[in-house]
Amino acid sequence: MTEILRMQTEDIDIGKLIADTRTPDDGAQLVFVGCVRDDGMEALEIEAFVPVAEEDLKRIANECRSNFSVNAVHIIHRFGHLKLGETIVVIIICSAHRQEGYEASRYAIERLKELVPIWKQEIVNGEKGKWVEMH
Repeated sequence: MTEILRMQTEDIDIGKLIADTRTPDDGAQLVFVGCVRDDGMEALEIEAFVPVAEEDLKRIANECRSNFSVNAVHIIHRFGHLKLGETIVVIIICSAHRQEGYEASRYAIERLKELVPIWKQEIVNGEKGKWVEMH
């Protein structure tokens, strides 16, 4: 199976993604879902330098496979206008055993936050705030 590593503006169909990434070799499929939370804002505007971001997603997947015993790493990160409750990022780690999957999932989200060029702008009362790097 080809790993899914991409930036996109479209909603993420998590159920379909889970079904499409499962293989008979996977005893565990760890799914991390990050959403826009109600932090006093109405929405988020997310921007990314997509070519570099997608290369960084590949780098993170390679690091996960090198550092942990995993079968596959799938990372989808959205950009554009996102409302409260919408999914921002999904990371799926497929592995034979859950422990390696847990560790790789944690590693992947932490590396994504420190490495991938993504910025957010909070929208509060219809007003856009400053652009800040996502961490």
